[in-house]
Amino acid sequence: MEIPPRSPDGSERSPQSKELMTSNTASTLCISSRSESVWTSTSRSKWEIYHKPVIVVSVGAAVFLFGMVITSLSCIEIKNKNVYKMCGPAFLSLGLMLLVCGLVWIPIIRKKQKQRQKSQFLQSLKSFFFNR
Repeated sequence: MEIPPRSPDGSERSPQSKELMTSNTASTLCISSRSESVWTSTSRSKWEIYHKPVIVVSVGAAVFLFGMVITSLSCIEIKNKNVYKMCGPAFLSLGLMLLVCGLVWIPIIRKKQKQRQKSQFLQSLKSFFFNR
């Protein structure tokens, strides 16, 4: 008599029980997809769409202003003048980089939103004409 192979967890299962196991592929695909708006057609508010670039722009502006203050402190006679001369331009450049990245991100999101609207419109037209 043959001994059926054991599963990796050590429990024995018959071939029939393997066939009865359900596949979660479709639900896993929906959960693991990056754009949930494809699966759910709920409209999102402006804040939900633009919150990340707005936060990046805000943080970038704050860091840039902090860099301006630090750089201006290096012009005044202070004990640690060399520290301010090194840190000021670093904060200026970091803040400017975040500010520009956030400002460029906003038009990219707008373009994606327009493309998504066009795509949904074309899909509805396709389904209307081909499902008759």
